Amino acid sequence: QAQLVESGGGLVQAGGSLRLSCIRSGRTFSMYNMAWFRQAPGKEREFVAAINWSGGSTDYGDSVKGRFTIDRDGAKSTVYLQMNSLKPEDTAVYYCAAGLRRDVPDRTRYGYVYWGQGTQVTVSS
Repeated sequence: QAQLVESGGGLVQAGGSLRLSCIRSGRTFSMYNMAWFRQAPGKEREFVAAINWSGGSTDYGDSVKGRFTIDRDGAKSTVYLQMNSLKPEDTAVYYCAAGLRRDVPDRTRYGYVYWGQGTQVTVSS
């Protein structure tokens, strides 16, 4: 069973940047598509970004497009989320997720079977 551990969250001022990391245990990292979702208090879990198993295909939620970048390092079994130009509305718990290998990454939570515990991101105005 895959285990995902996120890190890199914290408190940042609006306009600042953070880089989240998610390490997946096990030796089959390349078999999985990876994604980031977020959930703010009282709101549904929202798709943020996804990357396919090879890194050749990415997708972003409309609210983060142009500001966030997802990438992966197979040698380190790690997926990253670089977040720039952060806004107070980006405040949420960010979750890393792993799903079965497909050429086009899924934008819905149903495409992912393994989830991390989440890391808090707070953006102050």
